[in-house]
Amino acid sequence: MNTKLLSALTATAAATALLGASAPAQAFSFGTNGITFGQNQDVQFNFKESHGAFTSSLGIYEVKGFSLSKVADLFSETKSSDDGSVNEWKGTLGNTVLGSGSSVFTFLANKVYTLGLSSDNGMVYSTSGLNLNVAYTGSQQAVFGPSSLWNSLSKETTSAFQAAGSYTDGIGALFNGGTLISFDDRGGGNDTDFQDFTVSAEAVPEPMTMTGLALGFGGLIAARRRRASKTVS
Repeated sequence: MNTKLLSALTATAAATALLGASAPAQAFSFGTNGITFGQNQDVQFNFKESHGAFTSSLGIYEVKGFSLSKVADLFSETKSSDDGSVNEWKGTLGNTVLGSGSSVFTFLANKVYTLGLSSDNGMVYSTSGLNLNVAYTGSQQAVFGPSSLWNSLSKETTSAFQAAGSYTDGIGALFNGGTLISFDDRGGGNDTDFQDFTVSAEAVPEPMTMTGLALGFGGLIAARRRRASKTVS
């Protein structure tokens, strides 16, 4: 095959794969307005930490109008915290949440979903409009921020998480390093501390995307070796 043609095809494959790996354009919404994708999308969730005084579980619900049906269980606590109220009721993987702490769910194209956190204190959703409690109708009970937000916050400091309330859209971060999702369970008079149950979410690349990346980088390495060989000769 002509060397220039091979190089052009390699570059095209690499560019296509890279675009696919950062494909937020395919997604409609991933935030407090709901979760919807334009095509089937796998998302990996990882449990991070909890700081709620209640025993909680997180699930995924399909939304049809005002009707919700649970389609997946993600993580469930076996107790409210590691050691009572220590570090603001801190709960960790292997203690309050058992298992691997990782779960992958396939969101189907053009369906509407929400995350739901249930506890002894009731139910709250990541979609603000679904929080129809009489006292807190339409209230924001979750934040969607870049994963770097986790590193910049003191997980045991309520005021730090309260400041995260402006994070309502995680679609860009979902395809670029991961999104942090953290709930307030309405405890403490609905103190909106957004630290009661925290997970991360990251889009899982499609197999074709990974194949394209391998082809692209493999071609670039081969081209570099050919150039090096010509230089030596």
